[in-house]
Amino acid sequence: MNKLTAIIPTGNEIHNIEAVIASVDFADEILVVDSFSTDGTYEKACELATRVIRREYEYSASQKNWAIPQAKYEWILLVDADERVTPELKAEILEVLKQPKPNVVAYWIGRMNHFMGERVHYSGWRNDSVIRLFKRDFCTYQDKHVHAEIITNGDVDRLKNKFYHNTYITFDKYLEKMNRYAWWQAKDYDKKTGKITPYHFVIKPFWGFFKHYIVQSGFRDGVVGLTIGYIQGYVIFMRYVKLWLLRKGRE
Repeated sequence: MNKLTAIIPTGNEIHNIEAVIASVDFADEILVVDSFSTDGTYEKACELATRVIRREYEYSASQKNWAIPQAKYEWILLVDADERVTPELKAEILEVLKQPKPNVVAYWIGRMNHFMGERVHYSGWRNDSVIRLFKRDFCTYQDKHVHAEIITNGDVDRLKNKFYHNTYITFDKYLEKMNRYAWWQAKDYDKKTGKITPYHFVIKPFWGFFKHYIVQSGFRDGVVGLTIGYIQGYVIFMRYVKLWLLRKGRE
């Protein structure tokens, strides 16, 4: 069987670190990439992981691209701290490692998303998938601050089973995270956005809400879907506010 390195990026994830490491206990190497946590994450990871390395956090893609070449084994499973490998997904990954398909260098893995204590079935999160099982020397992340995807030099397949994913801690913490995302998105959008107009401040945020809540059936997720739709619109609005501030030389 091909050997596997599981990479787990962390930053103040003491509430997640034990469970996420336990979910990848089948990996031959568990590599935690910590961004100088101050809540005990680093110390706990040192107890449980094969290896822990540290680097100041810039943005997600930068951190992951720095970590990937440091994996001991060619096959990598990259798992965020708020994700879990289910038993079904573990069994499927082990089957892939026994007999990888020729020319396939990476696999899409779906995610079962949870928010505010509820499983999200619609709201634009229904078909959420990420490339997380891949060969080290054939894959790299796009140089983007937010929502960077892996670029592959080879074929990509898809696994049937999914991650369990719960990004929610508290509502205030989630809004803090979305505000950070809006700032990072502003940097990504600076080069491709012309003059900022009311279209960016009014129409685009409204469409963000409408798409998630109506077009993508967020209303079927009840209060959770309404909240997701609202937050999506809010993040788009804040993206352009922060881009306006960026161009004014302010933060």
